[in-house]
Amino acid sequence: MKNVAVMGYGTIGSGVVEILERNKETIARKVGDTVSVKYVLDLREFPGTTVEDKIVHDFSIIVKDPEVTMVIETMGGLKPAYPFVKACLEAGKHVATSNKALVAAYGTELLKIAKEHNVNFLFEASVGGGIPVIRPLYTCLAGEEIEEITGILNGTTNYILTKMEKAGETFETALREAQDLGYAERNPEADVEGHDTCRKIAILTAMASGHEVNFEHIYTEGITKITDVDFAYAESLGTSIKLLGSSRMEKGAAHAFVAPVMIGRDHPLYSVSDVYNGILVKGNMLGTSMFYGSGAGKLPTASAVIADIIEALKNEDQHVDFGWDDQGLAISSMESMSFRYFVRIKGIAAKRMKEVEEVFGKVEGIELDHMDEFAFLTEVMTEEEYDRKAKELSGIRQRIRAEF
Repeated sequence: MKNVAVMGYGTIGSGVVEILERNKETIARKVGDTVSVKYVLDLREFPGTTVEDKIVHDFSIIVKDPEVTMVIETMGGLKPAYPFVKACLEAGKHVATSNKALVAAYGTELLKIAKEHNVNFLFEASVGGGIPVIRPLYTCLAGEEIEEITGILNGTTNYILTKMEKAGETFETALREAQDLGYAERNPEADVEGHDTCRKIAILTAMASGHEVNFEHIYTEGITKITDVDFAYAESLGTSIKLLGSSRMEKGAAHAFVAPVMIGRDHPLYSVSDVYNGILVKGNMLGTSMFYGSGAGKLPTASAVIADIIEALKNEDQHVDFGWDDQGLAISSMESMSFRYFVRIKGIAAKRMKEVEEVFGKVEGIELDHMDEFAFLTEVMTEEEYDRKAKELSGIRQRIRAEF
């Protein structure tokens, strides 16, 4: 029998326990032995549940028990997740986590500790929920030089943007609905300001490049300034607006960013809606592949954790070499990246278009009925060039990067 401990009996932790119970025979067949939950660490009690007699409140019980060979961390955040995970690895226990904040902030250190102690630190569920993408990067795509990873990596923001697009809702109304449905936290900042997506694209970039990525160096812009008016223009253009996390590897550096982007119907991520995630991976030999599925949720995310449990226990006496080294990957400044730009500007097109074209050159103008503004699409230019030109025009109300 293989004994494991689960730290945190919230949504994901309870899902892990549920799958270990429901798919017990399948998991045992793949591991080669029965997997049993010996402890569940949580501040709360859970009377009347299957884990009632497994609840412990003292972490030292887990780290000191030689019968526990693996620990699953689903607490989230950095404290106490980081010191607890570090202690488990140093004690010679495998660890699987769904915690993207932990992996983004301390992944380099924890991978090194795992290697030094001949155990495994696995984190498939930290990106994309139930979508398998971490493992394919170091197995199926191991022979590829990854040139680009671009994805819709946050189900909450994608749900909000979908409601704004399909139902014409404002950002505030769509956010409240997401909160009522449990998709968004009461404090939704990590999602709507793009921080969650930033950590995920940092992890994927590190996996793709083999080098450490500091998520704090990645330009990050959320969706709080996107309006229903923007989607009215997008509909007239046959486009959609998605919050993308993107990383393009080039000459030992990454052009990485998180921002809303206007994309056309021919873009593979155009039809990814509601709480779903989609991740494009471009290799220099394979070309572009797309990973699509449930980017969050109890059982989908827990399913990814279960895959890590199986891999670690099948390699109980050896370290699976994957991840990245401690050599920092350079992140190019946002100013050097190039896009088209969708711009909304106060005034009447007939009166101001000449002024616009004196600054931006020939542009594509868009007008909606009964508006005291118009919009235009620029040609491709760097962010630095756009910012310089935009300072020469008064009345700009909105700017969204565009790729179509």
